[in-house]
Order: sequence, then C-alpha cells, then structure tokens
Amino acid sequence: MTVVVGVGALSADEVVSVARLGTPVVLAPEALKEIARSREVVRALADDAKPHYGVSTGFGALATRHIPTELRAQLQRSLVRSHAAGSGPEVEREVVRALMLLRLSTLATGRTGVRTQTAQAYAALLNAGITPVVHEYGSLGCSGDLAPLAHCALAVMGEGEVRTAEGVRKPAGEALAEAGIAPVVLEEKEGLALINGTDGMLGMLVLAAHDLRSLLRTADIAAAMSVEGQLGTDAVFAGDLQALRPHPGQSDSAGNLRSLLADSAIVASHKGPECTRVQDAYSLRCTPQVHGTARDTLAHAELVASRELASAVDNPVVTLDGRVESNGNFHGAPVAAVLDFLAISVADVASISERRTDRFLDPARNRGLNAFLADDPGVDSGHMIAQYTQAAIVSELKRLAVPASTDSIPSSAMQEDHVSMGWSAARKLRRAIDGLGRVLAVEICTAARALDLRAPLAPAPATAAVRDGLRETVDGPGTDRWLAPEIEATVQYVSSGRALAAAESVTGRLV
Repeated sequence: MTVVVGVGALSADEVVSVARLGTPVVLAPEALKEIARSREVVRALADDAKPHYGVSTGFGALATRHIPTELRAQLQRSLVRSHAAGSGPEVEREVVRALMLLRLSTLATGRTGVRTQTAQAYAALLNAGITPVVHEYGSLGCSGDLAPLAHCALAVMGEGEVRTAEGVRKPAGEALAEAGIAPVVLEEKEGLALINGTDGMLGMLVLAAHDLRSLLRTADIAAAMSVEGQLGTDAVFAGDLQALRPHPGQSDSAGNLRSLLADSAIVASHKGPECTRVQDAYSLRCTPQVHGTARDTLAHAELVASRELASAVDNPVVTLDGRVESNGNFHGAPVAAVLDFLAISVADVASISERRTDRFLDPARNRGLNAFLADDPGVDSGHMIAQYTQAAIVSELKRLAVPASTDSIPSSAMQEDHVSMGWSAARKLRRAIDGLGRVLAVEICTAARALDLRAPLAPAPATAAVRDGLRETVDGPGTDRWLAPEIEATVQYVSSGRALAAAESVTGRLV
C-alpha cells in the first residue's frame, strides 16, 4: 500500500497508516504540477521592488523590514533555526510522522509556493523512516505549531537531530547522507511555508479520534459486563425508550449494550416477579446517555478534522488566481476547541466506569458478592486497590479536562496577541486517552472476576468471550496475587483491540 498525496484531502485512515504503520507516500503528478505552478508566482514576486510578506520581508513583528535579495536564503535558514526552539521530552514518533505528512499534504495543494524538491524531501524522510526530534513544549497553536514544525524543517535542511528507522538518535545531516537524501537549501518563502500550520494538533486529533472510536465501543463492553455482574437489568436499554431522546450516540451505545447482553443467563435469572429491585444506579442505567454523549462529541470532532484535512494552511498563501495574500487560517481555534471537548468526554466516560467498578467492591451494593471480590475478605483484599488506581487516573483526567483553548498568552511583541493553545490541548488529550484505556481495563478485569463468581449462572455469549479472552493471560478468582501485572495485561488486552475483537466475534461489528 502507498498513500498518494495529492491536491485534495488525505483521509484520517491514511494519516494513521503513515503515522503508525510506516506506509510509504508518493506525491501525485497533479500535485507536483500545482506546486511548480505556484512556485513561479513566488519567483516573480521575489524580483518585485515592492515588499511581499514572507518573500522579501522579515516575519511577525519584524515584517516591516525589506530583505535584499542576497540575504533571503539566510532569512529562510534563520527563520527555521530560530523557531526550532522546543524544549522538554521528545514527542512520540507517530505524532511527528503525522505532522510531517500533513505539512506535505498542504505543500501538495500548491498554495504555499515551495519548490517541488522541497516537498519531495518531506516524502523522502517519511519513506526512509527518519523522524526529526521534536520536543513537548514550544507551540502556542498560532501561527500554527511553529516550533514543532520548525524542528522538522531543520531536519530537512540537514540540521538538528533525528531518529532513524531503527530509533537511533543522530545528527540529521548524517542520517540524510546515509539514506541518500540531499539536504534542502531553502529559497524565498519556503521556510515560512514549512512552519505555518496546524499539522501537529491536527495529527494528534486524527490519532486520538481513531483510538477513541475503539475505546468507546470497549467502554460499552465493560459496562455490559458490569450490568451482568451486578445483576442489573437490560430493560432500560430498549430501543423504544432510547428513541424518546433521539441522540444518535445514545442510540448506538444502547444498541451495543443490547447486543452484548443478548442471551445472558445472568440477566434472565432475575427477571421474574420475585425480583424486588426497582431500578439500577445511574452508573448502570445511564450508560448510553454518557457513552452516547462522548460519541456525539467525537462525531463533531471528526467533522472538524475532516475540514482541517481539506485545508491549505499557510501564511501568506498563493491563491488559485495567482495572488499572494496574508490571512489568519493558521489559527488553531477550530482544532483546539474539539480537542478540549474530547478531553471532557474522556473524563466523563472514565468517571462512570470507575463508579461501576466501585459498586462491585461494596457488599452493600454488589448483590451478594464478597467484599472487594476477595477470596477471604480480611485475609485477602481482592480488587480494593485496583479501584484506587482507577480513582487516581480519573482524578487526573478531570484535571486534564480543564480546557487549554480558553487560555491565551500574547507573543511576538504583541503581533500574535491571541493564540489557540491547540498543541497543549492535543498533548493532554493523548494522556487522557491513555488513562481512559487503563480505567476501562480495570473495570473489565474486575467485572470478569464478578462474572466468574456468579457461576453456575452463565454470562451472555459476547461478554463470556471477552472474559475468556482475558483468562488467557489473567487468572480467575482466587487468593490475592501480585495485581499490577494482571492490570497491565488487561490494559494490553484493551489497547491491542483484542477485547473488542472478542466481543465482536459474537455480536458482529459494534457501532
């Protein structure tokens, strides 16, 4: 498989494929043609006596200075070198690859005025598996992700540091030489074109949406196991009840729960007139409403991502009719806002998961199970501290749900006086999604133990398949064991998609 980067939008799946799987890329012929056409526009402006921003002037607050021809190559080099000012831990390889691919996609639109060899250098680095070293801090999300993008442009120039396909950190010039890639000597406008974009925050949004789509289906699985294990009812998930409040995400979640709980002997065991329970707690009964809200938020975020994927973000841009115009499209506000929306929903889904888990551990609420699901309560502590781990993560997720996009710190001598903080929103969302996977893993691990303790009553075929898959690496009930490896094994079971696959082997694809 090869991803063709053309004048149109990349798909989210293509971004994930290149970022995570190393799928090679190639520039489409029409993209090369459009890049060359817009480059001629920039060449013509370079010889104009009138100053043109990004071509023959300084940048930002220094845009009033006209730069003579003999200093313009230095202008572009200096721009990249000075803006490659990141600090802190290295950003993950998949994020940098997504960032580079999305910048290449904008270059391929022909709206930036770079040369074809500059765009081809980005494709060459991606295909060689060379990943520039980008740091955690440095982007304010306006003018786009300047510092992260500048570190990538620096590598294309043969400067700075990169990691090879094997993960070895070395000087960029050395890595490029080994791969047979010639460093780029930037010309007019090119340095600016390589660093003005929302590519970092957008790449992280695309990756997060991909992960969250899977985790929300897994959250329904965890909830179904908890409903069973706590002798809850599936009646509240009926389609006609859900239709009274026609949110699409809520309907999808309830439909998943009905499929997952179908043919459950545990649920059937307490449906008779002898059952005196009137209704379940909110954390069980309101699962579709909470999980559905997250789905609807995700759908909106994916819509914003699709629009951003179709965008050509640069300043200035070469318009279709050959003008070079300044603009504000580099501002990350649309992306930053939905990144924050998702962090709120992630915290909410994790919070209700933790509440379902906690109910298992309290003999006053768990419908006849041992305290903390312990083998011998008092001697054994069971899953007591697993819930502590969950609670600690949920508490952090609540902090991570505080929006980054409501903040703004002026920069560039007040020229850039309102910024999006979209990069920061994306960084905390990545941490939040990791936390959600861990919270759901603890719920699944705990619920699986409860289902075993309900024997001889049998769970639904779908939830039984999830439990049985977990039992390949995590043993069932018994005296206390070292719990951390079991939690981590369950985290891997969730993050790898095996838990979801086990359920879907019975239900078919969940939504």
